[in-house]
Amino acid sequence: MALAVLRSRGLEGLSAPEVTVEVHLAAGLPAFTLVGLPDTEVREARDRVRAAIQNCGFEFPQRRITVNLAPADLPKESGRFDLPIALGILIASGQLQAPTLDQHEFAGELALSGELRAVRGTLAMCAAMRRDAASAAARAFVLPAESAPEAALITGMRVLPAASLLQVCAHLAGRETLPTFAVSPAPTLATYSDLFEVKGQAPAKRALEIAAAGGHSLLLCGPPGAGKSMLAQRLPGILPPMSGEEALAAAAIQSLAGYFRLDRFGRRELRAPHHTASAPALVGGGNPPRPGEISLAHEGILFLDELPEFQRGVLEALREPMETGHIHVARTGRRTEFPARFQLVAAMNPCPCGWQGHASGKCRCTPDQVARYRGKLSGPLLDRIDLMLDVPAVSEAEIGARGDGERSAAIRARVEAARERQLKRQGKPNARLTPEEIDAHCLPADAGAALLKRAMQQLGLSARAYHRILKVARSIADLADVADGLPLAAAHVAEAVHYRRGLVH
Repeated sequence: MALAVLRSRGLEGLSAPEVTVEVHLAAGLPAFTLVGLPDTEVREARDRVRAAIQNCGFEFPQRRITVNLAPADLPKESGRFDLPIALGILIASGQLQAPTLDQHEFAGELALSGELRAVRGTLAMCAAMRRDAASAAARAFVLPAESAPEAALITGMRVLPAASLLQVCAHLAGRETLPTFAVSPAPTLATYSDLFEVKGQAPAKRALEIAAAGGHSLLLCGPPGAGKSMLAQRLPGILPPMSGEEALAAAAIQSLAGYFRLDRFGRRELRAPHHTASAPALVGGGNPPRPGEISLAHEGILFLDELPEFQRGVLEALREPMETGHIHVARTGRRTEFPARFQLVAAMNPCPCGWQGHASGKCRCTPDQVARYRGKLSGPLLDRIDLMLDVPAVSEAEIGARGDGERSAAIRARVEAARERQLKRQGKPNARLTPEEIDAHCLPADAGAALLKRAMQQLGLSARAYHRILKVARSIADLADVADGLPLAAAHVAEAVHYRRGLVH
């Protein structure tokens, strides 16, 4: 048989279309040609496959070898095609008989010794195979043993882990049978740092609880050492546990980027890129496009410390994903969409030196310097942040006192109850409400409406800020266990307005 046809999977963002690997052997001078838009990693498979076949005791055919990766218009990247290419050469040259070939899909990178190495994007490939009902029912997925625990998180899949090319050959020839990988054990409950460890800062803890309840974005402004980073790092510990779908979506992004770890499955990530990060690093980019920090923070927290120190263009790139929950990365001939439903928490100093308003009186910044520093943050970006809060320095008495705040577990219980109310009422957190849904679920009482009207006039708030105040007020009411259908009280609206006064007013 001079032709062999196998099935594998490509990667295009989070989609993993089926790729047909066709291997043809013909007479003529020895050559190895790869076609089908392979990138450098795929073209280098020629050397890896040749060495792996020889080191496994097979003969590498001295003929014209043509490998076609179809469809031809889909760019192919990474070493995941090594295994199907090697198997195709062995089958086409008659060294391997594989009567059950059509019942399998293959992916794996080969070492020169013939051992199989893990590949990126395993979760995305398995999810795509499960969506293709015909493939999931008829085929098993042969993968490197290191990738099998990740693949087994997708239910309804038959995953066959293999350690080497020889094991796969023995399985296809019927001499041995690769065992089906058992479902991975449920990960242990994620543990986070406790909010109890933060001394003082009761108003900031309250704002953090509201942000967690409704999924709202938060900006903390205060001098160095006030506890801004500690507060942000403890936000994941008071968020509700991730649902199964949320955990899989977040894990698929991490797998695509090569960062997935099974022991962190189901844990809300806190991504904290440095302020020197570029726009592609933050929102995604490259060719082929890779997910950026905002996608790696999907269903988790994106913490931007020293917010004004980020390049303005980098911060402006956050505006679209903050509204839509996804990001489109366009490159020449390619357009990829990544999910980016993250919760933004940012921190900044009140002035360039950081000590404005501190009791020590260290600050010598002029009003112009302060204005220029804060002016690095554009109005449209600040308009998209739900809560803004000044975080003052902690007093000596508070630092020396024993902790007297609540534990994260107690706060998380209230947050979970509020979030459950939101999901039952509208199927989403309050931060994601549309204007129509705001009119249905966030109607203020007469006193609250009058207060909000005055705030609009005095603070010069935009229509977007008006809607965000109502969404925050709805989260405050949910934490207070206010029955659905009742209008928002003036106290809830007043507290929400208070969180728009911070920083810039």
